[in-house]
Amino acid sequence: MQRPGSDFPGVGVGMVIQRDDRILLYRRMRPPEAGYWNIVGGKVDLMEAARDAAIREAMEETGLVIEDADFLGVTEQIMTADRQHWVSLLYVATRFSGDARLTEPDKLSDFGWFAPDVLPEPLSAFTRAALALLR
Repeated sequence: MQRPGSDFPGVGVGMVIQRDDRILLYRRMRPPEAGYWNIVGGKVDLMEAARDAAIREAMEETGLVIEDADFLGVTEQIMTADRQHWVSLLYVATRFSGDARLTEPDKLSDFGWFAPDVLPEPLSAFTRAALALLR
């Protein structure tokens, strides 16, 4: 069976979640970019609208209930070291409820709310692209 992102370009989504001028980031444990800090996101399922996928992925990965999301832009990431290729639609959420937590400890090892001028390293290429669009 072929896998999106590895055997052909995958369609993904990402969500920048902001609270009090801080951005929620998680540290990845799996490729692509294992060990890097990243916004939440994932792949779009067949027959799923990209915005809905971004909200679903954000809720699955953070435990937050996302109330609304605005379109931010599109990014394409070709990561030769991990042999991954993704075209992703990015969204931003400022309205949500709940407390962020580690809901997928097999995929993500740590998280935090970070000010844009004091971000952890290393930052994923995906996150760098999202932050550039946010500015």
